[in-house]
Amino acid sequence: MATKKKGYTARDIQVLEGLEAVRRRPGMYIGSTDERGLHHLAYEIVDNAIDEAMAGFCDRVAFTLHADNSVTVHDNGRGIPIDIHAMTGRPALETIMTTLHAGGKFGGGAYKVSGGLHGVGSSVVNALSEHMRVEVRRQGRLHYQEYKRGEPTADVVDAGPIPKADPLRAGTLVTFTPDKEVFGHTRFDWDTLLTRFREMAYLNKGLWIICRSEAHPEDDRTFYFEGGISSFVRHLNHNREVLQAEPFYMEETQDTNVVEIALQYNGGFYETTLAFANCINTVDGGKHLE
Repeated sequence: MATKKKGYTARDIQVLEGLEAVRRRPGMYIGSTDERGLHHLAYEIVDNAIDEAMAGFCDRVAFTLHADNSVTVHDNGRGIPIDIHAMTGRPALETIMTTLHAGGKFGGGAYKVSGGLHGVGSSVVNALSEHMRVEVRRQGRLHYQEYKRGEPTADVVDAGPIPKADPLRAGTLVTFTPDKEVFGHTRFDWDTLLTRFREMAYLNKGLWIICRSEAHPEDDRTFYFEGGISSFVRHLNHNREVLQAEPFYMEETQDTNVVEIALQYNGGFYETTLAFANCINTVDGGKHLE
């Protein structure tokens, strides 16, 4: 039995400022600080890029695993806003990257659907990174800001007009290095990442996801599936005897809800059922599966 503590007053109540709570208790935000939690950092940044695709503003996401185990993700979406946020008095970019529950996914105006942590993902990744740099290409100009363990190292920098030779005219580029002080293991597994990103490409037909590994360029992959989840079903059945040549596919929209279904029977004894909501695998099912 724990030793009783006599005093319990207002002085015992802690108020954690900024992203300090994330660094104190990272498991509350990413589940764990093991290999699974580490990979969650990469997924969060990619999920934000894919949210731009689901909103109809992005058709290309590039993921690079650098030789030093840092990660770069960039998309050709709208780019994070950089104008001053009325509540914080700071640029929206800085607000999003350094404030929990700050983002454009609450009210439904900027995003009809989204799969990220709704204002938590980017700032949590920032808090758990030794270093992060975010570049925004928006309205013809390049802005960037750098951070160390969640804190800005300087103000947002206006780097001027986007050079004409720069193929990326709009979008967001994020580079981060996982913090060794937080994670006991900081090596990403390439096959684990590819499995997740291939799945994302299947769930978003017409989206290009380009994956590069600086350490092993022979393992680079590009995922693009015009057939979407129908292609996914064919992939799942590729080593099985199928009972129908093409998967059954249906897509229906009611109000703002879009439902896609694809299925294909095979000669096996066991079924494989996968369900997703806003591109997130709902492993425990849910109403959409019932």
